[in-house]
Amino acid sequence: MTKTSSSEGASPRSKDKTGFALQLVKWQRKSGRHDLPWQKVLAPYRVWVSEIMLQQTQVVTVISYFERFMNRFPNVQTLANAHLDEVLGLWSGLGYYSRARNLHRCAQQVLEMHGAEFPKDFETLQTLPGIGPSTAAAIASICFKERVPILDGNVKRVLCRLKGFDADLSISKHHKELWEVALKELPTAKADMPTYTQGIMDLGATICTPKNPKCSECPVQKICDANLKGNPLSYPVKSKRIKRTAQSLWMVCIENTKKEIFLEQRSAKGIWAGLYCFPTFSNEALCDQFINSLGAKNVHFEPVITHALTHKELSLHVVKLSGFSKQKLDNLFSKTLQNVGHWMSQEHWSGAGIPAPIRKVLIAMAAL
Repeated sequence: MTKTSSSEGASPRSKDKTGFALQLVKWQRKSGRHDLPWQKVLAPYRVWVSEIMLQQTQVVTVISYFERFMNRFPNVQTLANAHLDEVLGLWSGLGYYSRARNLHRCAQQVLEMHGAEFPKDFETLQTLPGIGPSTAAAIASICFKERVPILDGNVKRVLCRLKGFDADLSISKHHKELWEVALKELPTAKADMPTYTQGIMDLGATICTPKNPKCSECPVQKICDANLKGNPLSYPVKSKRIKRTAQSLWMVCIENTKKEIFLEQRSAKGIWAGLYCFPTFSNEALCDQFINSLGAKNVHFEPVITHALTHKELSLHVVKLSGFSKQKLDNLFSKTLQNVGHWMSQEHWSGAGIPAPIRKVLIAMAAL
């Protein structure tokens, strides 16, 4: 198969810098998505939050999170002034919690260094925490009409199929070459940039999908290299796969006589950094030692919970202890636990930043 990356010369179609863009803009205005909550007002703050939420997360999941987030933090000032725990609480269940921490840090920098106004250019936007090239391009192109291409997963797939770009995207130089291809396909009119950017994301999300592309409905099917060759599923090419490892954790869910749950805040590094969790141990022996130190009598073992992260397959062994007095446990915890912990009622933990599998355990307990 012949590559059409920039280093080897583009196909004849790529010389037409406006054909694809014009057709895409026309299609988006007629058939693209227009009812997503972050599209109602194309403000930098809203576009930024939506782009961060949409990283590694499907639109259908993001919608309700975005609306709750906007209700609580309607602008960058309210987000910057909020406590991180509250931000993590609203993010709970979305996963990839470093996104929420970076969102909070970024809001503070925008407030302190830019007078609560987002920078209006692609390069400056990338100096902010958690904003990479694709997110910066989305903000700059949609809100400020800058001629700069986004290159998220959907867009990579569209461009690779459109141009027959079969260079391995797990190799950094090929990723840079695809960015050059994306740059050449931009519309010549800056006024078309917001529609074009939304259009290419819409095309990838609704038509040019990973497994079952709807090529017969595609507005650019006649100029799409992969469609003409009949092999859209061959693109994009990415040979490097994520290696997933397995890890077991032992957790102790402790309930006092007031029906409060003891949750400790995890350290700033590692999985679920900064979130509230049951006291957690790396092996069963340490967990048993902790339980014995409490003199626990009412012990209940939950079925093992399997939880998938990007790089890990977690097996969570949860042990429930109940019927303790808060004062007795506080004295013991001060000697046995390293992380900061709190007793939380259901009202308290409902709004705290808690990993999804732990929240499921708590909800199930509350329903009993």
